[in-house]
Amino acid sequence: MTITAPRPQATRPAAIWVGLGVVYVVWGTTYLAIRVLSLTVAPFVSQGARFVLAGTILAAVVLLRHGRAALRVTREQLGSSMLLGLLFVVCGNGGVAIAEQVVPSALAALLVAAMPLWVVLLRYFLGRDHPRRLTWMGTVLGFAGIAVLARPGADGSVRPWGVGVLLLATVCWATGTFLTRRLTLPVNATVTTVYEMCTGGLTMLVIATTSGQFRGLEVSEVPTRAWVAFAYLTVFGSLVAYSVFVWLLQHAPVSLVTTYAFVNPVVAVSLGWLILDESVTVALLVGGVLAVIGVAMVVRSERREPIEGETA
Repeated sequence: MTITAPRPQATRPAAIWVGLGVVYVVWGTTYLAIRVLSLTVAPFVSQGARFVLAGTILAAVVLLRHGRAALRVTREQLGSSMLLGLLFVVCGNGGVAIAEQVVPSALAALLVAAMPLWVVLLRYFLGRDHPRRLTWMGTVLGFAGIAVLARPGADGSVRPWGVGVLLLATVCWATGTFLTRRLTLPVNATVTTVYEMCTGGLTMLVIATTSGQFRGLEVSEVPTRAWVAFAYLTVFGSLVAYSVFVWLLQHAPVSLVTTYAFVNPVVAVSLGWLILDESVTVALLVGGVLAVIGVAMVVRSERREPIEGETA
């Protein structure tokens, strides 16, 4: 299973590993921040505002550094960026935010860790790739772990609809990951990020408005920790980590980029237990270990394309 789309030859291995490190750590912490924010402010209100603000700031940076011409894209490039914005931001991130109203951050991170498994299925059924035997073994093991995590009562208090929304969000994120190398996007990954975040953020705000999520919202009554979570998600979750993620998808093998899926849960589970006092049950541990090992097997099996200057 190889990805045929070429990568820029100028990309340095060190830059890719630094980018991966950012996504590993920062995205692992965002589950905690999303949980804190979602329990206080309607998900599409907070997440929509976060991405619109981040996208606007990023667009301003591009304008100041490169001029108005840098944001000009073709209709095809704009359409592709908007599609990814809907998949990643609205369905993916928005789905996680909705689910975390009733699902602990630790469980959310473990379920989202299944994303590379869905990519394998998409590549098999839509990309007509033929996975290795180890890939299928890891996929089966990973989904077994997801089954343990998703079963009613595994966490002791999780509502089934929240788990369902999380799984749907993961499928949407995997679809976006699968399509990224197959769509025509702006050459500048930062410009792609601007259109993705603005499209996703504005869409969520429109949905929030039409569904009455702004009703009863008193900005002055929003607690300090929610504002801190919002600021953290905007700066580190969106401006930093999301921008780096988009760049990585265009410059590194997808199988390498998706390794964040089995690093993020470790960070999320630890923070959920330490800060939010979330319980760590036997089912959570068993299911989480199975899922993470399965994902690790898939990523290891599929990592055939080395970074320049590095052996696989």
